[in-house]
Amino acid sequence: MLTYTIRRLVLSIPTLLFISLVIFLLLQLAPGDPMSQVPLTVPPEVKEKMRQALGLGEPAYVQYWKWLVQFFWIEPQVLIDHWFGTSFSEGKLRVISWQTRSPVMDIVMQRMPQTLWVVGMSYIVGILIALPIGIYSAYKQYSVFDQAGTFISMIGFSIPPFFSGVVVIVIFSVNLGWFPSIYDTTHVVTDWASFKFQLQQMIMPVMVLALQTTAQISRFMRSSMLDNLNQDYVRTARAKGLKESSVVLVHVLRNSLIPIVTVIALGVPSIFGGAIITETLFKVNGIGQLLLTALFANDLPMVMTLTFIFAILIVLFNLIADVLYGVLDPRIRYD
Repeated sequence: MLTYTIRRLVLSIPTLLFISLVIFLLLQLAPGDPMSQVPLTVPPEVKEKMRQALGLGEPAYVQYWKWLVQFFWIEPQVLIDHWFGTSFSEGKLRVISWQTRSPVMDIVMQRMPQTLWVVGMSYIVGILIALPIGIYSAYKQYSVFDQAGTFISMIGFSIPPFFSGVVVIVIFSVNLGWFPSIYDTTHVVTDWASFKFQLQQMIMPVMVLALQTTAQISRFMRSSMLDNLNQDYVRTARAKGLKESSVVLVHVLRNSLIPIVTVIALGVPSIFGGAIITETLFKVNGIGQLLLTALFANDLPMVMTLTFIFAILIVLFNLIADVLYGVLDPRIRYD
């Protein structure tokens, strides 16, 4: 397993380099000019100097090489300096946002806690709700509970976040006044009252994102459980006199979780993508809203870095899913 993991990590390096090149070329072909937002009163010669300062006058391959060096060599040094108090990155040029003129990774780290609070919590809540629903729906196939779960899943699949987000705002914020419609990113939890407010402002965005997660994973869980409930080993376990709870929750569930691991692992990067709309609706000052703002501002270093981080998450969680296969299923060996 260790050999397989190391081999996959080594192979992921050229994969990520190719992905970064594709992202860079696509952004180079995208319309728009970073200087378009500069006031018209700025003289053309000043605009040209600003363009040169941003590196826009250099050839594309030079810009790409500089970004690679900054992202893979200088930014890790900045992280090491932050952790151990060293000065490896002192005086070196980092990836700079064209919009804010500040290091991109510093902005990302400032926004990351808000995204993890909302997106991470929504994914955990969605999984915790989806797994029991899928297990019980499969065990009680065609029951009222199963039909209700299927109906709710169809709603979760059919309604996009930009619509469900508006609906929950109108119902729970405008009409009922239970929860705030705008997420206060400056709020700090210091006591029970502030913690209660934090929960209140998280409920609606978490609800919107968790709906899709619950719908997807519960259907996969139900299908996987149904496949295993009809296997010969289940009938053998029941014939040996094992308790029904032991048959379902130990033997059947363990084998059913193997394909679900892939769905859960690969869903982590996608939920960050889905959070772009949700964070914009609820004014969550997170990674999704940051990416959308950078796109509108033609901030190519910011867009390049964020999209590449999403690509790293996809490759990483693919590897995690494959490794967990071997943990859950003893028949799978990679070495």
